[in-house]
Order: sequence, then C-alpha cells, then structure tokens
Amino acid sequence: MQAQNTLAADRAATHILVDEAALVRKVAWRIMPLIMICYLFAFFDRINISFAKFQLQGDLGLSDTAYGLGASLFVVGYVLFEVPSNMFLYKVGARRWIARIMISWGLATTMMVFVSSEWQFYGLRFLIGAMEAGFAPGVLYYLTLWFPATFRGRVTSMLFLASAFAGLIGAPMSGLILGQMDGVMCIRGWHWLFVLGGLPCVALGLVVLSQLKDRVEDAGWLSSEEKTLLRSRIAEGAPKSGGHSLLGAIKTPGFLTLGLVYFLIQVASYGLNFWAPHLIRSAGTQSSTIIGLLTAVPYICGAVSMVVVGRLSDASGERRKYVVALLVLASLGFFSAGIFDKQTGLLIVSLGILGAGVVAAIPAFWALPPKLVTGAGAAGGIALINTLGQLGGIVSPVMVGRVRDLTGSTTPALYVIGGATLLCALIVMFGLPQQLRQKD
Repeated sequence: MQAQNTLAADRAATHILVDEAALVRKVAWRIMPLIMICYLFAFFDRINISFAKFQLQGDLGLSDTAYGLGASLFVVGYVLFEVPSNMFLYKVGARRWIARIMISWGLATTMMVFVSSEWQFYGLRFLIGAMEAGFAPGVLYYLTLWFPATFRGRVTSMLFLASAFAGLIGAPMSGLILGQMDGVMCIRGWHWLFVLGGLPCVALGLVVLSQLKDRVEDAGWLSSEEKTLLRSRIAEGAPKSGGHSLLGAIKTPGFLTLGLVYFLIQVASYGLNFWAPHLIRSAGTQSSTIIGLLTAVPYICGAVSMVVVGRLSDASGERRKYVVALLVLASLGFFSAGIFDKQTGLLIVSLGILGAGVVAAIPAFWALPPKLVTGAGAAGGIALINTLGQLGGIVSPVMVGRVRDLTGSTTPALYVIGGATLLCALIVMFGLPQQLRQKD
C-alpha cells in the first residue's frame, strides 16, 4: 500500500513538472520573441558605433582618444540615469517604461545623422545613453516576474542570444551598409547605420506598448490554473532573506561584490564590442564587408556557448562555477589575441575563444543577483549592479584608445583586459558569500 502511494505521488510530481515545463514554454513563446528583437536593436547601436568609427573619425577629424571618449559618454549617460529609470519602471510598470525607452532612444540614435563636430558627437552619445538607461536591467527584472528560478538560466541565455545575433547579423550588415550604401541619396554610409538602427526602435516601442503585460495576473492568454501555478513557482524561487528594497539590496552581503564582478565583465565585453573590427583591420584586412563577416565569428561562438551553458547550469543548479569557467576562457582569448594581433587567421580563432567566454559570461552572471534580491530590491538592485558594470564601458574604450594613441598598438591593452578578466574569475570563485555558492 505504501509503495502504491509513493508511486502515485511520483506520478503526480511528474505531472506537475511536465505541466510547469509546458507552461514556461508557453510564456516564453509569448514574451521572449519581442523582447529578444528589442534587445537585438539595443546591441546594434554598440556594433554600429564601432563600424562607424572609420568614416566618422575621418569626417569629424577625431583621434582614437576622442572616439573612445565619445563611445564612453554613451555609458556615462546610461550610468547616471540607470537606477532612477528602473525605479520608475517598478512604479509605472515595465510595459510603459520599456516602450518609452525604445521610442526615445530610437529617435536619439537617428539624430546621429546631424552630427558635424566633435562636441556634437560627445553630446549626442551622452543623450543616447541617457535615453537607453534602464532598458537591460528593466528587461532582466521583467523576466523575474514571469519565469521561475529553475528556468532562468535558459531564459536569460535566450535574451542574451539576441546580443550574439546582433553581432552575427549586425556586424555583416554594418559592413555591407558602409561598403554599399555610402553615398546613396547623398548620405554617408555611417549616417545610414544610425538611421537604420534607430527608426525601427520607435516602431518596436509601440509594439511593446500594445503587446506586453506587466504581471502574470494581467495575462488573458493564461488560465486561472496556469496563473496560480506560475505565481507559486516564482514565489518559491524568491530569496527568503536579503534585499527587498534598494537600500536593503545594497546592505546584502555579496551584492556590491557582484557589482565589481559585472564591472570587470563589462570591461572585457566593451573591449570586444568596440575594438574587434579595428583589430581585424590592423591585422591586414581592409574590406569593410570582410571585416563585418569576420567580426561575426566571436558572436557565433558566444551564441553557441551561452545556449549550452544555459542548459547545463539549469540542469545542475550550479551558477558560479560556470561563470568562472567562461571568464577564464575569455581571459585566454584576450591574451592570445594580443599574441597573434598581426596574424589574421589566429586572431580570428582568438576572438572566437574570447567571444565564447565573455559573451556567454554575461547571461550566466545574471542568474546570480536574483538569489539575493526581490521586489523593489530586485528592480533597483539589478539596475545598480548593471550601473556599476557599465562603468566598465567607460574605462575600456578610453583605456584602449589611449594605449593605442601612446604606443601605436592595441596589444598592451588586450593584456590588461585579459588580466582583469582573470582577476574577475578569482573573485567569483573565492570571493562570493555562501548564499551565492549554493546550487538552485
């Protein structure tokens, strides 16, 4: 009799698991395609500014240091308005605020066609960053409202897969636009980059406003039973102690350490995003189209890596060790890119290793903060961690540009970033509190 009861319980548990998995798939198919497309366009801007570098510098007479400063001012605007933006999102709802971000930053990006001086370049890059502030952490917070913790590795990987596709699709497209559309309708190729990257964001913002829902309770496409099961599973994965407000999040042990970790990850990420086309050109490739195709390689490797790691980390419940492994891989990529900076074939292999590490490390990392914070603490806390991380986007472009201006080579900066990435791996391995060391 007891054996029969145990068997019945096992069958019931299996039935619940199957229902849960099917429900999560249903939610993912409803929400993720639109969010991924929005995220895709967010990363187009980072890629477009790196490809626009060659023509933009020539037209405006910018040094590498000035270009790096302009690229970094985007991050300054982003950082200053990041936390306030996400706190507004928490109050007014993700749907309205994400739509506002998409529309305003799309318009600001399109305005890059009017830049004709160094100071205009600086000012508009700052404005674009301010308009986009809160988008990434807002989306990450939004996912915590819709997906249980045991599925967030895969879901977060799906989100950041869009950033990899931005490199996979955006890099070749940027190269083609620069190479084939320069002079079309008497418009420079780098102007076309920002028009075609900005205007679709306005349309996407209107789609977000009409299609997304703020809460599980608002989803008319879920039954009452599905809503109940989803809410209960999300609640089970929420931290029982820790930051439930922004101040509480800051006081939670390990929270600021995560900010330092993300800062170092972003130093590496911006090093790849902003300078990969330049490294390939310096190695001897001159065609914009070929540079675009080769720049896609690290993002292809990153896409494969993040999908595999997302599934493995969800299956094992282990988050921290996967982040460490990916950071070590990225560090090796930076060092080898410096060693083979004049050999195109080996440089591309190095960038592939680098991409597999740093591109996949970002979604792997974002499975950690929800283990510490919830509610307003999650909304503001995720934004604050992202803000601290984005400071790496200020340091990395300026540092690499300055090193190149002083030495005539990017190689020393690659070694510095590789060392910083290795330090980051050590912090994740040995410097996080017990709550972040536990498996999900």
